[in-house]
Amino acid sequence: MRHRNAGYKLGRLTQHRWALFRNLLVALFRHERIATTDTKARAVRGLAEHMITLAKRENLHARRQVLSMVPDTEVVGRLFDTIAARFADRNGGYTRIIKTGPRPGDGAPMVFLELVDRAEAPTDKEKKSEKKERAPKGEAGATGRRKRKEKAAAASA
Repeated sequence: MRHRNAGYKLGRLTQHRWALFRNLLVALFRHERIATTDTKARAVRGLAEHMITLAKRENLHARRQVLSMVPDTEVVGRLFDTIAARFADRNGGYTRIIKTGPRPGDGAPMVFLELVDRAEAPTDKEKKSEKKERAPKGEAGATGRRKRKEKAAAASA
């Protein structure tokens, strides 16, 4: 029975598990979006929310508490300056988990763990649609074969 055994062990020793959490937090606050397994994301989500809540306090004690969990001063500075300011009017729910499907190697369920108000970068599909709008088929985007046919038709006429 697992009565009162809350939390995720992840098959690791305590020190290894906390080191994993620290690394995931540093990556999350640096890139604002990480790809990881579903279980790891659920385990670290509460810690990430707590670190943002501490950063919103903006005092020395809170900064030292965050530094004890996120051992990168550059990332902590970014967390206190930009990320906490972005979430100033929000009372929780700073992260979201988006399922991406199974991992090819072992079939583990993979997810994106990301900050909610993350600045969106254009995806590949959006970039391709912009290119198509600039040079539609038949005008400036003619292929080599079509150009050769047009050249041959002009030469024979």
